[in-house]
Amino acid sequence: MQGRSLGHVAMALVMLAAQGTAAAADTNEPVPTLRACAADDDMPFTNAASQGFEDRLAAELAAALGMKLERVGFADPRYMVRDGIDQGRCDVMLGADAGDPRLLTGRPYYAANYVFLSRAQDRLALQDWDSPALASARLGVIPGTPAETMLTQIGRHADSFNYMMSLGGHKAMRNRFVRYDVEKLVRDLAAGRIDVAVAWAPAVARYVRDSPVPLAAVPVPDARKSNGEPVLFRYETAIGVKKGNEALLERIEAAAARYRPRFDQVLAEQGLPALGGRLAAIPAQTTAAAAERSTTQ
Repeated sequence: MQGRSLGHVAMALVMLAAQGTAAAADTNEPVPTLRACAADDDMPFTNAASQGFEDRLAAELAAALGMKLERVGFADPRYMVRDGIDQGRCDVMLGADAGDPRLLTGRPYYAANYVFLSRAQDRLALQDWDSPALASARLGVIPGTPAETMLTQIGRHADSFNYMMSLGGHKAMRNRFVRYDVEKLVRDLAAGRIDVAVAWAPAVARYVRDSPVPLAAVPVPDARKSNGEPVLFRYETAIGVKKGNEALLERIEAAAARYRPRFDQVLAEQGLPALGGRLAAIPAQTTAAAAERSTTQ
């Protein structure tokens, strides 16, 4: 009897030790890594020091997935899909255009217009590209955007060209990436160097928020060229992954109820809703699925 009891005790100790070893092994398992493509100099979105709002969104996404974030930087963001996503160097790209044919994209997490910006004190009546104020105002737009297209349509491209080029240090876009200084655009508007700026709301929201001079913003409606071709000014933004990687995208979408409230907080802190940006609602089925998982765990 006594020997059998001692044997049971010994067996129990062995089992406890085994469980402890297994628990330690589980604890020491490496945390999976989420590799995010990001531009090294594209504020306010991203930079090499991870100070952009998309850098923050990437960190929130990784946390919601229980993964460690690894930033994969690109000096020339034009090639992030080709050399990053397609080559397997990174797993996700924040700030992708919803429906980008090069990527597999999820549900948009925000939608935003370009905006007409002016000094609030000037009380300019800006509604669309036919607004009379645009005929004589000093205009500032970012080259290569739909706003530049419309400058040509209203006959203001030539006299706005020099200022446009100053935003990129007078560098030509040909065969190289040129970073255009959207912070300078807002700063020059506040200082009275230009009268109206036209830019995508997420690019300027932070700087409008921090401007020492109150600025007024009006969403730019979609327009048409003289030949009837549409010029779009509202875009939806989503998370993109490599085509064919449905498993990762499904995992990201399933975690939406965990990361989307944090996304919305980051975007609100940027000032995006104040410029008419719409924070897309979390789909009801995603929220319900998350609630069901939490009750079964």
